[in-house]
Amino acid sequence: MPKPEKIEAVAALKKLFEESDSMFVTDYKGLNVADMTVLRRQLRTNNVRYLIAKNTLMRIAADQAGIKDFDQHFSGPTAVAFAQDDPAVAAKILHDSYKDRDLPRMKAFIVDNDYFDGSEIQRLADLPPRDILLSQLVASVEAPFSELVGSLDGFFRGLVGVIDALSEKRESEA
Repeated sequence: MPKPEKIEAVAALKKLFEESDSMFVTDYKGLNVADMTVLRRQLRTNNVRYLIAKNTLMRIAADQAGIKDFDQHFSGPTAVAFAQDDPAVAAKILHDSYKDRDLPRMKAFIVDNDYFDGSEIQRLADLPPRDILLSQLVASVEAPFSELVGSLDGFFRGLVGVIDALSEKRESEA
């Protein structure tokens, strides 16, 4: 019979797995308490929770939440970062935090229900934040319309100029 505190811990972890759009499983071995404090603070300011729990509890919670791909990664010193918002921001912080020491080591991650090996973190970390990506998308969609409006404006400006010239010519002849 499991202890009540373990049941509560699994329930809380399951809720995080279900509510998070992105999850990053890391190996934090080699980070001291000061490093972990700095890393957690950086993640927290960007709406990312970085939790350490027993691997068994993490495995059970992930299974209950319907996430099957992480089972093999819950071994050794493991922490999971749960991102609610932009996964690129969490990936950038985790990847760049202690890059010189290659810490924390990325085991695997899930973004929008797609599973990725930890070695692919660089691609996600290199993406600009979501707001910038959206503005780039809007700019690329808007550009052809702006060019069309500019072309039509030039055409009608020329047409109005010709009509004005003809009107002045007729007035001067009359």
